[in-house]
Amino acid sequence: MTAAAAPDPSAAPASSAAPASSAVRRLRAETAAAHDAVDAAYTRFDLTDAASYRAFLTAHARALPVVEAALAGAPLPAWRERTTALAADLADLGGTWPAPLTLAPPVNDAAAWGMLYVIEGSRLGGVMLERQVADGLPRAYLSARHDSGEWRAFLTALDDAAVDAAWTDRAIAAARDVFALYERAAAD
Repeated sequence: MTAAAAPDPSAAPASSAAPASSAVRRLRAETAAAHDAVDAAYTRFDLTDAASYRAFLTAHARALPVVEAALAGAPLPAWRERTTALAADLADLGGTWPAPLTLAPPVNDAAAWGMLYVIEGSRLGGVMLERQVADGLPRAYLSARHDSGEWRAFLTALDDAAVDAAWTDRAIAAARDVFALYERAAAD
């Protein structure tokens, strides 16, 4: 069994659909191909098999800590890191911490928002993938879900932060960079 592609983690529930002109709507639409490429890259991992699941977590460990470190100190709303949970799960499976990939830090507020959009959205996909993890395997990382209403609040805050189309363009470019980072991590 392979890790099936999770539903679009950037998709907001219908009850919180973004206005047609929103930054969120543009981010979702204009990063869809990059998101699909990441989903495809991770389908090779079988989350019911300990060795394959360890490889899945190792790939994530090459990307997530880099993004979280890049966002440290950025002017963003509060968010919870997941590197600690990822490290614990990887250690529980006897994995070693991999060499990180590189990612330029955000050069402006819009880039930071775009980067955070990807890693916060991945929480939704993680919850779906967690259901595939075999019993007895650690799942702290994938089960690190949003609190009730947290994702919608984040999307609203992102839309509120967007000052114009150029701001959204910068957020989209940064989000694509993070998706590309995760795709590279899965390939290595």
